[in-house]
Amino acid sequence: MNNLIEIIKGIHPGKFIERELNKKNLTQRVLAEETAIPFQTINAIIAGRRNLTTEQALKIDQALGFEDGFFAILQTHYDIKQCKDRELANLYTEAPRIRKSLFWDVDFSKINWGKYKDAIVKRVFERGSKDEIEEITRYYNLSTK
Repeated sequence: MNNLIEIIKGIHPGKFIERELNKKNLTQRVLAEETAIPFQTINAIIAGRRNLTTEQALKIDQALGFEDGFFAILQTHYDIKQCKDRELANLYTEAPRIRKSLFWDVDFSKINWGKYKDAIVKRVFERGSKDEIEEITRYYNLSTK
């Protein structure tokens, strides 16, 4: 179990549940019936709109043939990742003064400047102007060595 958790930790348990249902050729309705969890709840969990409770996780563990606590642990790792992402987002609350067109493929206003620091630095250093490179260096307090 630990090896699998290491591979998938940080993803929402609903994604993994959906994958397992597909592998076993089961529907959300069948899982709902086997676990006595309402279908709407199962659907919301799989869609990532709702988190698993410990009770639900244990029922799903049993229904899908996993060790007790597997989905609870997966949910905990997801919660930790979400918490860390929020912390990183709070480190850099304002965007640097660079062209939005450098990030044409994402919603500029929703970039988590802390979480994606390495990718942002790489892109600006590859595609940015001299002024933008200086701005990113200042923004992230990068050494100029």
